[in-house]
Amino acid sequence: MTIQEFRDYMASGKPVVANSEVHQMFHQLSQEALRITAEINSKYHAPEELHDLLEQLWGREVPKTVGLFPPFHTDCGKNTVVADGVFINMGCKFQDQGGIIIDEGALIGHNVVLATLNHPLDPAHRHDLQSAPIHIGKRAWIGANATVLAGVTVGDGAVVAAGAVVTKDVEPNTVVGGVPAKVIKRL
Repeated sequence: MTIQEFRDYMASGKPVVANSEVHQMFHQLSQEALRITAEINSKYHAPEELHDLLEQLWGREVPKTVGLFPPFHTDCGKNTVVADGVFINMGCKFQDQGGIIIDEGALIGHNVVLATLNHPLDPAHRHDLQSAPIHIGKRAWIGANATVLAGVTVGDGAVVAAGAVVTKDVEPNTVVGGVPAKVIKRL
């Protein structure tokens, strides 16, 4: 299975059955992600070096204007897309198998978790996986220690308060907070 075939399968919304070809690809991509993130997190890298490592990790071209402060963790890496001017702060964890898209100028705070995977509630299928993409809109701001769950779109200009758990879409230009996150105000 190629990386593009993996991305296409994950975009289909079909479940990933334990020990299937797609599941095996998860493990292969995880090993590569562990190797690259270990390099990213083990020592200082000049911005140009870090950029090259991100392109290896994400398996695609990354705009030169993307900023990241390590440490950074991902258990796949090959299904993340970031646009110009995105900044990702320290300690973030991206579970990107289901797809993560971060649009222009978005800010991702310290220790943010973006989780695109879930498991079925049926114990007989607990090792299978369900995925749905996360989309962070233009100039959105995800506050420190927030968690955004599978299938969520955070609209353009929206703010997710620190520590929030986002389980549903966030409308553009709104502030959400809490567990689960609810609208606090409109901007």
